[in-house]
Amino acid sequence: MYHRFVERRVREALADTRVVMLCGPRQAGKTTLVQRIAGDDIPFYTLDDEITLDAASNDPIGFVRSLDRAVIDEIQRVPRLLLAIKTSVDTDPRPGRFLLTGSANLMTLPLVTDSLAGRMEIIRLLPLAQAELRGTRPSFLERVFAADAPAATAPAVGSDLMEIVLAGGYPEALTRTGWRRRRAWHVNYVEAILQRDVRDIARIEQLKSMPKLLRVLAEHSGRLVNYSSFGSPLGMSHVTIRKYVGVLEDLFLIQTIQPWYSNVLKRLLKSPKLHFLDAGLLASLRRLTPDRVRRERTAFGPLLESFVFGELLKLASWADDPYSFSHFRDKEGNEVDIVLEDASGRVAGIEVKASATVSSRDFAGLKRLAAACGDNFAQGLVLHDHDRTIPFGHRLASAPIATLWS
Repeated sequence: MYHRFVERRVREALADTRVVMLCGPRQAGKTTLVQRIAGDDIPFYTLDDEITLDAASNDPIGFVRSLDRAVIDEIQRVPRLLLAIKTSVDTDPRPGRFLLTGSANLMTLPLVTDSLAGRMEIIRLLPLAQAELRGTRPSFLERVFAADAPAATAPAVGSDLMEIVLAGGYPEALTRTGWRRRRAWHVNYVEAILQRDVRDIARIEQLKSMPKLLRVLAEHSGRLVNYSSFGSPLGMSHVTIRKYVGVLEDLFLIQTIQPWYSNVLKRLLKSPKLHFLDAGLLASLRRLTPDRVRRERTAFGPLLESFVFGELLKLASWADDPYSFSHFRDKEGNEVDIVLEDASGRVAGIEVKASATVSSRDFAGLKRLAAACGDNFAQGLVLHDHDRTIPFGHRLASAPIATLWS
């Protein structure tokens, strides 16, 4: 069993907050973590159990009224429970009364945001980070914002890096040996999510089209969002596609990141960018095998960028300070794949390259971003398939992908 770094945050929240929700994709390890935290002291209820689901659905107030403290797993299956929980914790405001898990982002529902505002802390758990798999304590974010170029203590390059990226981070998929068996797990996982969880959170008129849409989105991972182009091969309007993309975001399969903006630069593109949250799942949807990636190296680039984005999200999820994510692109073609901003407004840029070599041309977007940020620019890095960190100017460097877990 891997140690999950967000466990500390969950325990801290339970000590001073009435309701704590651990949210993230199915099979990321939420249930395992909350059961370990609860132990034998707090009753555990899962709404994936039909009897429990029936009891909670038919009488949510009565179900919650009988509970002093509880873990309730997969709360998105009965959102009305949250109103009953609000009543309960308003009457008895002791901290740590309810620990919830959710495989959907319920905070998009007005019912939820209105009912538990100020009473609930939300913590995200994504599939396993490389640092969790290795048991290391990475300092990547701290070093980037301290303008200290990170170094890799255990570099992974070439075929080793490719294997890491294609494996992804879902715990159960990682127990399977070989790409073919992992891909079978990913395919079955997607089918289960689209058949069951989509119905729990949204009314989808064209449910049968969702698997095709997910494959279309997989081909656009790492690109700017264009809802019309997504819908064109499926015969769907951009309005419908926008709604369905939102549902897939709420299920933590994909994420769109907004463009970075500054009054200093006027000619910036304003389209969001799409990423899958697990590179292994993305590879399966794109039918990319290790052999094919070795033959077609250009196919590795989008996978690697989504992999880095996911790793950074995981690092941020257990950090003490909040970070925001965006991307940068201007109308002259200068771009930065990932822009990070800390709570004080300092900015760092991350460009991702699948190649082993980097040149000064690869820093054009980072230099443009640095000029726009001025003193608020912390550092710009080109992360790539290499084993050493190399300076490329003031607060600019190329660094190995492996610095994310070193």
